Amino acid sequence: MKSFFEKNQDAADVFDTDRRGFLKFGLCFTAALGFWSPSLALAAPSAALRPRQLQFMNIHTHEKFKGIYWENGRYSPQAFAEIKSVMRDYRTGDLYPIDPRLMDILYVLQNRTKNFNSYEVFSGYRSPKTNAMLARRSEGVARNSLHMSGQAIDLHLPGTSLENLRKAAINLQSGGVGYYPKSDFVHIDTGRVRSWR
Repeated sequence: MKSFFEKNQDAADVFDTDRRGFLKFGLCFTAALGFWSPSLALAAPSAALRPRQLQFMNIHTHEKFKGIYWENGRYSPQAFAEIKSVMRDYRTGDLYPIDPRLMDILYVLQNRTKNFNSYEVFSGYRSPKTNAMLARRSEGVARNSLHMSGQAIDLHLPGTSLENLRKAAINLQSGGVGYYPKSDFVHIDTGRVRSWR
């Protein structure tokens, strides 16, 4: 059986400088249409071959990412270096590799909702220190949050209601989806398939 890195060298290359962090993910991408999950595949095969681009803004730092993160069958190390910076723990400044599957989920969500506005990110990576502080303050913060492994994001998409974004994410069946209307965001992660309100 081929290893993850043999089957997915493009994703592995993204994290050459952060290999230890990346290995923690234990990712198992599939080759089907370039997406890691059949549920993320777009309807037309040609759509799976187009460059994938995203734009989002960290609402705390106002830093932005806008660009192509996957092209010609490969994830872009340069794009993921920018993504890692924009999605860093703004409280501590700590950086951590971001799971490419998370970007693929956001990309497919925009195609499913036909809304290509910039995502507004409330939380990306969280250091263990930040996560412990937030868990002490709120019961809604998991002590072993996937934010600490670069596998989760809290966001909204202007022009799409939180409820519709939540429904679209749940329909993908590609990870966890949490709904936080009082805080104005949806939580999306690449963990096991589940949802909560």
